[in-house]
Amino acid sequence: MTKLFIKNMVCNRCIMVVQNELDKLGFKVVNINLGEVALENEPTLEEKKRLDKALIQLGFEIIDDKKSLIIEKIKNTIISLVHHQDNELKINLSEELSSKIHHDYNYLSNLFSEVEGITIEKYFIAQKIEKVKELLVYDELSLSEIALRLNYSSAAYLSNQFKKVTGLTPSHFKKIKEDKRKPLDKV
Repeated sequence: MTKLFIKNMVCNRCIMVVQNELDKLGFKVVNINLGEVALENEPTLEEKKRLDKALIQLGFEIIDDKKSLIIEKIKNTIISLVHHQDNELKINLSEELSSKIHHDYNYLSNLFSEVEGITIEKYFIAQKIEKVKELLVYDELSLSEIALRLNYSSAAYLSNQFKKVTGLTPSHFKKIKEDKRKPLDKV
């Protein structure tokens, strides 16, 4: 069994698209998760090139270097925490990242900032704001319920952070709704 790490694989639809591409190319998939594929056999260099070419056309990319792999794991962990957990977001981010990625948080933080040009915390906040936008558009929860779900201390604090990041108040955003959301890989 061999593992491949894939950049920009951030949602269940991405998993489905990558799975379809792997099937088309004849790979035997053992397991597939966000950013990660376990194959039954090690692909040849030629097979890997064909797969990478096919994935690039779909907006994905095989990651080969260690730093990029760690960055992608950080992003996928944060995306998973914010967007794919139905429980309330009550975690210590630095402890969660350190335990999942098996590196000291200071190393992760410095590497992320150096490569991405923003801090892990700002990336985490950007993902939370995207989740707030999604929940506002669905119009099923009050701002207080959204604040509770995403572990904000209050609706007022959420509102202030939302305005700081987007330039709009949550209520104004709710009114205009049009194309103000971003795909997760563009946050």
